Amino acid sequence: MTTQFSGDAQAMSLVAFSAVATITLLLCVMTGPDRDDLDEFYTGYGSLSAMRNGLAIGGDYISAATVLGTTGVIALYGYDGIVLALSTALSLMLLMFLLAEPLRNAGRFTMGDALARRMPGRSVRIAACVVTIAALVPLMVVQLAGTGQLMAFILGFSNDSLKTGCIIGLGALMISYAAIGGMKGTALIQILKMVMLLGSGAVVAVLVLSKFDWNPATLFDAAAKGSGVGSAFLNSGLQFSGGPHPGLDMVSSQLAVVLGGACLPHVTMRMYTANSARQVRRSMSWAVSTVVLFVLVITVVGFGATALIGRAAIAAADPQGNTAYLLGSQAAFGAEVSAAETFLFTTVTTAIFLTVLASVAGMILACANTLAHDVFATRLRELSGRREMMLARLSALAVGAPAILFATMVQHRSLQPLVTLSFCLGASAIAPALVYSLFWRRYTRTGLLATLIGGSLVVLLMMPGTNLVSGSPFSAFPEADFNWFPFTTTGLVSIPAGFLFGWLGTVASGRRKAEEQRHQYEAVEGWILAGAVRRQG
Repeated sequence: MTTQFSGDAQAMSLVAFSAVATITLLLCVMTGPDRDDLDEFYTGYGSLSAMRNGLAIGGDYISAATVLGTTGVIALYGYDGIVLALSTALSLMLLMFLLAEPLRNAGRFTMGDALARRMPGRSVRIAACVVTIAALVPLMVVQLAGTGQLMAFILGFSNDSLKTGCIIGLGALMISYAAIGGMKGTALIQILKMVMLLGSGAVVAVLVLSKFDWNPATLFDAAAKGSGVGSAFLNSGLQFSGGPHPGLDMVSSQLAVVLGGACLPHVTMRMYTANSARQVRRSMSWAVSTVVLFVLVITVVGFGATALIGRAAIAAADPQGNTAYLLGSQAAFGAEVSAAETFLFTTVTTAIFLTVLASVAGMILACANTLAHDVFATRLRELSGRREMMLARLSALAVGAPAILFATMVQHRSLQPLVTLSFCLGASAIAPALVYSLFWRRYTRTGLLATLIGGSLVVLLMMPGTNLVSGSPFSAFPEADFNWFPFTTTGLVSIPAGFLFGWLGTVASGRRKAEEQRHQYEAVEGWILAGAVRRQG
């Protein structure tokens, strides 16, 4: 099975990419805020229906790194990849049942709003802003850097200058989405992305199953045979078998995904777009349903890729397996590709292209919102809505431009450490801060700052010592070996540390401060837990 795409598919993909970029930018201009109204820019007035808001939440949650990376893990490591995909769905379910409604009740525009509801103060907002940017910029860089590689793989060019040009051009487009469209504009792109991604993916999954007599067991057996490792492909441990503690390594990785994935700020900001507690519950139901469907699709496509072209061919095209989704889609069509199948494959590549655009735009918007609202607007008390919106748009450029530059510098390295860094920060700093702030009555400002700062520092200090950064042929720096922490993620240490820092900071504040916070929490408990009143300040 060849991994090269036909000239017709490449030409159609290029035309489709150009058309999508033009149409989506036009949609952002048409749906963006036409007045200097912060609620319209930050939340779109909560005007989306539960279904559309749910699709937008699912779109923000399913990034290009998830589509390509998770499918790659499934294709290369079988059972371990399925566990990762299920952990992705479980993470959103935890957000749905534990945090979604209290977050919507406590916040207004940003995570800083939710944290400052019971602990007002500029230090809390600044810490929330710093952690938001630290968690999202690595994910932006990964997807921007992967854009050049993806375009090169689909369109068949290998010139580094063209790859860099793709990163810069598409990065500028993503900044425009966030700055012009605001919340409603980016939501529309996310909805379009989810419809195309799930629609095209479901058709490919059906084609894959049709090649194995509609029997998943036959597909799994063929994938195990094509993997070259036999039954190990269908059992736990293959992904982490090279490490000294494979079982603990797998637990650490799943903890980071389950606790960190849905707590990332570009996902939680969608909670504020719901106009009622009932709508946020219905929106999350739609979001979870779409993510579960997505998990089923990529499981079939990933196993289909291994069964039809073999694990070795997938690894040869990309050691991380990031091209497995495209290769599996191509293999599903067979050797003789009809015009209809070429069109379908173009839809698949366009859906992935749109996924990159939408995901990064959502992350840039989350960073821009927190910079403008949590840092500048709280310092300049008399700041008008018009000026704050202008600051948010300038902040999109201030965040996006360095991310584009960094992406052009690291595009030839393994970017898995950056993805892991984002999830570990979400699990070790953001998740403990949200859980404590929303549910622990005695939680103090010192405890909150200790959680955000301490949890982040543990991750940042430990991450360079993991085997994703050095010490293996697939690490970011394969030529070096400064690996001292024998795991792929920091979650096993940093997640308990984040919760511990919060507890220690609260204890160190003293009984009097804890009692003051208990009284302050009781004053807003009805708003946070029951949505009795949603304040606009």
